[in-house]
Amino acid sequence: MDGQVALLLAQDGIVNGAVYALMALALVLVFSVTKVIFIPQGEFVAFGALTMALLQAGRAPGTLWLLLTLAALTLLVESVRHQRGVAVDWKSTAFWAVLLPALAALLVLLLRPTSMFGQAATTLLVITPLGPLVYRLAYRPLADATVLTLLIVSVALHGVLVGLGLLFFGAEGSRTSAFSELRLELGGIPVSGQSLVVMGVASLLVVGMFLFFERTIIGKALRATAMNRIGARLMGIPTELSGDLSFALAALIGGVSGLLIAPLTTVYYDTGFLIGLKGFVAAIIGGLTSYPLALFGALLVGLLESYSSFWASAFKEVIVFTLIIPVLWWRSLHSHHVEDEE
Repeated sequence: MDGQVALLLAQDGIVNGAVYALMALALVLVFSVTKVIFIPQGEFVAFGALTMALLQAGRAPGTLWLLLTLAALTLLVESVRHQRGVAVDWKSTAFWAVLLPALAALLVLLLRPTSMFGQAATTLLVITPLGPLVYRLAYRPLADATVLTLLIVSVALHGVLVGLGLLFFGAEGSRTSAFSELRLELGGIPVSGQSLVVMGVASLLVVGMFLFFERTIIGKALRATAMNRIGARLMGIPTELSGDLSFALAALIGGVSGLLIAPLTTVYYDTGFLIGLKGFVAAIIGGLTSYPLALFGALLVGLLESYSSFWASAFKEVIVFTLIIPVLWWRSLHSHHVEDEE
């Protein structure tokens, strides 16, 4: 391996690591607030990429019908809760289950945007509400369940969403047009404009999330819920809405990730699983609690995958996922174990 090849591999590793960083960011966010290990995070990536591909082909994506179905089920569930005397926040319900799905249907079925950025915005409008709707239907009824129970629900939900992905998009993969056709050479290394877009957007999202949690009241409320859910509830923070928001941000991040990778690689209905799993490895390096460590772990996973593909391409996935073993071993030695009953 000469220096030029090493730099090329480093470039690929950084670009991939940027996507894994977004996955890790979403996983840490969801787990911190709701204690859910959200395995279907990768499905938002695949759904975002394939939804964009269908919009560019002039077809209505199946994810729109999924959104409308989940919205109708959410309204039904909230109505039943209201009849049973449970307090229902109809404002947030109307926002997630009526306003956003209606706007998405209007854009997809009637306005049919033709510009790339219009299609990207439409894709995010379809994907983002899926997060809080999935939370309300699958996870909120089990808010007080153990982490293991929530993990089992995540595994089941992953299987359902992968099956729906096959139904909506078929077994053939798709690729979208690049957001930038720019071609550069930096030190003799070719750099594509799309790679710069990936790194730029990922950096902006990371910085935006940092400012959101540090400078806004809503972000501070999410941090309080992550630190002590009962204490946050006693201080008047609506913890159920915190779950809505964390899942909405996770879906938004997944949708953006799908838009970023679709021009670089062919995306299939089940592509998101491996991407989400590598993001999970990065999140585990951060202990599912530390954002900076998770970002570092994502960069490490991206570089390890890139260089492994050069030295041992047949075993690159094995090498990447083996990284989680020493991390878990080290954490098992330095973590304080608490029984569930405590």
